[in-house]
Amino acid sequence: MNATQLDDRGVIETCPKCGQKNRVQFSGLGSVVRCGHCKAELPPLASPIEINDEGAFESLAGASSLPVLVDFWADWCGPCKMMAPELSKVASSSVGKFVVAKVNTEGVPALAQRFRISALPTLMLVKNGTEVARTEGARPAVEIQKFVEQSIRNS
Repeated sequence: MNATQLDDRGVIETCPKCGQKNRVQFSGLGSVVRCGHCKAELPPLASPIEINDEGAFESLAGASSLPVLVDFWADWCGPCKMMAPELSKVASSSVGKFVVAKVNTEGVPALAQRFRISALPTLMLVKNGTEVARTEGARPAVEIQKFVEQSIRNS
C-alpha cells in the first residue's frame, strides 16, 4: 500500500521535506495543506488508503470534503488483487476530486455486514456520509473513473 496512515480524526501524512508527521483533517482533503513544522506544501493524497476500523471509516465517510470511493476486498479474492493496481491508477489521477479507500472485509467484517457486501470486489461511492452508488466486480481504471464521475454527477 502506502505510508499514509489514518485515524478517526484525519489522514496522517509525513512531510517529504522535514519528516514531520501532519494530520490532515478529513474536511481538508482536496485543499492545499502545509507542514506544521517547515511550512512546505504537503503532497495531495494520491494513493488508496487502508481503513482498518469502523471508527476511521465513519469519520472519513462522514467528514470528508471529497466523495470517498470504497473498495471492499479480501486477500483470497483473485479479482480483488487484479483490481488493486487499477485503483492505484484511479487514486493518482483523481487527486482533489475524490478519495480512494480500501476495506479488507476479513479485517473489518462489521463494515462488510453493515453494507451487505455479497460479492467481491465491491466499489461503493460515499458522499457526505451517505452511499450514493455501488458496483460489483473487477474493472479497469477507465471504467472505475467513469463509474465515480457519473455517480457524483447523478448524486
